[in-house]
Amino acid sequence: MSLLTVRNLVIDYAGTRALDGADLEVAQGETVGLVGESGSGKSTLGSAVGRLLPRAARRSEGEVVVAGEPVFDLPADRLRRLRRKHLGFVFQDPIASLDPTMRVGDQLRLVLGRGADVGFHLGRVKLDDPRVMRAYPHQLSGGMAQRVAIAMAMATGPELLVADEPTAALDSQVREEVLNVVFSLAAAAGTSILWLSHDLPAVARRCDRVAVMYGGRVVETGPAREVLGNPAHPYTAALAGSAPAAAAHGVRLEPVRGRPPVLTGPSPGCAFAPRCPFAEERCEHERPEPVRVGEQDVLCHRAPRRIPATEPPNGVRP
Repeated sequence: MSLLTVRNLVIDYAGTRALDGADLEVAQGETVGLVGESGSGKSTLGSAVGRLLPRAARRSEGEVVVAGEPVFDLPADRLRRLRRKHLGFVFQDPIASLDPTMRVGDQLRLVLGRGADVGFHLGRVKLDDPRVMRAYPHQLSGGMAQRVAIAMAMATGPELLVADEPTAALDSQVREEVLNVVFSLAAAAGTSILWLSHDLPAVARRCDRVAVMYGGRVVETGPAREVLGNPAHPYTAALAGSAPAAAAHGVRLEPVRGRPPVLTGPSPGCAFAPRCPFAEERCEHERPEPVRVGEQDVLCHRAPRRIPATEPPNGVRP
């Protein structure tokens, strides 16, 4: 059963199209990695899950359903209840996501209610020092602040945690520690995770499924080991081949040639066509429909033939 369903979602920002008919599903207890280049629409899709989009954003089509509730159609009181009961969010900048004027303990009490055991929730994210509770956000390191944000997001036992590049600002050692905290807490609580990330090897190791975004659409989705180890969409293959974290020592990286599109309306065909080495004439004017290839769902006219087999970059295959 799907906890989250996104259907044909279209979001525009003042003449720029961020989502161009995005589709995504996350099942109860499932971990899904959402990957793609900057500008592909990941953050917009993640924010749309909780209707947290900026005021400039406009939805013209599609829907988001969380736990059976149509997110964009809910009145304010029911939307607040949905967020409180079903959703948790962890964002890129841990300091900015916390209130700079309040001590950490007071912020947790706002979430949990007075009388709550704040120390227990900080202990779950490996922050056992009582000084953390009395500290202001600016007095914490980036890793500590992100753990506080995770504690707040998980304190109410959400069914779905949306993590938008939660370790982007952290060094590699702290990054692994923070991810371990996120995924262990979620596993213990049965919480689903939608993880927006550029780190393909980490996504391959930690996620059940992967959804690949390009040009405001999810162009490939399926089991992590299949999508990243045996991609059916040319963009997925190019993205995996350009991942610095996945490259073996001495192996030359092949960047995805060209530039990501800046859409002002619906893409007339496949948005990846100008950069695709396998593009056909119809790719420019005919929007691809989903095709099932093995265990993957793919938006590509070539998908039934698959892309030429290549050895996946070292470290990407789970």
